[in-house]
Amino acid sequence: MAYAASGLTRLAGASNGNLWFYTTADAIATVNTEGYFNSAANMLNVRDVIMVADTNTPTTSFVSVLSNTGSVVDVSNGTAIVETDGD
Repeated sequence: MAYAASGLTRLAGASNGNLWFYTTADAIATVNTEGYFNSAANMLNVRDVIMVADTNTPTTSFVSVLSNTGSVVDVSNGTAIVETDGD
């Protein structure tokens, strides 16, 4: 699939760092591909953190914006949130 603007919501922050929530059916391996967030280049800043919720798997990961040229956005590979329920 591809980036969908309707899935991205800014949760908190300011011009020097923002926290975003992104809901998608895409796997983290797709989301962390350079260029995936290009359509949001005007909103995302280097060091912004995006919580990615994959509704298909379901899994949740954190990615950070590593670079943004103004047209090409690259995010980190992602750090998975361990979602276990041992009770």
